[in-house]
Amino acid sequence: MTSTIGARIKSLREQRRLSQADLAAQFGFKDRQTLSAIETGDRKVAADELLRATQIFGKSIDYFTDPFLLAGEGSFSWRQSGVDGGRLQGYEETAGRLIAAFRTLTQQTGRQPPLIRPALSLTKQSSYDDASSAGERFSAEFDLGEVPARRLADVMAEKIGILVLMVDPIEGVSGAACRLPELDVVLINRNEIEGRRHFDLAHELFHILTWEKMPPEHIEETMPKKRNHVEKLADNFASALLMPGAVLDRFGEWGNLAGEELVGRLNKVADELLVTSQALRWRLFGMGRLSREQNAEITDDDLRNNGKARAGGAGAPPLFSRPFIQIVAAALDQGQTSMRRIASILDVPIDDFAELFASHGVEAPYDL
Repeated sequence: MTSTIGARIKSLREQRRLSQADLAAQFGFKDRQTLSAIETGDRKVAADELLRATQIFGKSIDYFTDPFLLAGEGSFSWRQSGVDGGRLQGYEETAGRLIAAFRTLTQQTGRQPPLIRPALSLTKQSSYDDASSAGERFSAEFDLGEVPARRLADVMAEKIGILVLMVDPIEGVSGAACRLPELDVVLINRNEIEGRRHFDLAHELFHILTWEKMPPEHIEETMPKKRNHVEKLADNFASALLMPGAVLDRFGEWGNLAGEELVGRLNKVADELLVTSQALRWRLFGMGRLSREQNAEITDDDLRNNGKARAGGAGAPPLFSRPFIQIVAAALDQGQTSMRRIASILDVPIDDFAELFASHGVEAPYDL
């Protein structure tokens, strides 16, 4: 609790652009070192000091003490298009409640966070080929198989300890990565078409695995006029992970294809690999398996919805994820939290809990 209060005081101080000395004076401390110790969690906050914090910042006591809030403790990177900053900030708080709930309930149910946090040995000086090689190696070393997209989310959760959440975000948000001191999270818009969901998942995985050396921007445009180098690295990593050369080999040569035959093959293979035809097109072109002439003759309309009149493939996956729902079920079963509070955080009616649990193959607590 001490570290939580301190982190939230620090976050508010930085938002208000106050120095430690300025804020220490408002608290009535003799020196800024006292405030510094509070912000790092090395010193407890007295009751009168907590009350003073609510007066200084105009926040409730719950803002500083509620473990089901994520305030000043996580760094987000949003993959979005045209979302107003205020609306995005509001949704970040909503998403933060899901993440904070998982973190808190994990601790309360006696689960331990991953001991080791893996990372890629890439930097801002790495080339696109380096990123592609890393994607290929990830697919091979984690044995993602003939259709890497199918197993990626499970591997991220089970082998790396990343919490993956399928969510219904505000319009314009396709996904996000979030880093906390003890937890990594990827959020994916479950209403996007299947191929885009998988690409976003692999793209955000890159950011999680390279966060220390090249932290991503807080807000990333999905269709910017000019992508920065880190985002291009992430795209190359994601593309190679989902479509490694060894997997593409089984579909034969592409150099002698043209016209409808080429377009038909692209759409068919993309469906098999659970990716978009556009992503497959640019992956093959980048590998030199499609010539410049072949690439030039393909139009966006040829590949829209993988050649279908409307978006097809599997429907939206269930809300959240199995690991998330398992923790919620354990916490409810142990009496660590109430159904009413969980319903509020998840924005799911209590009457729908049984269906939500069943959608993930999780046994519902006895009193549902």
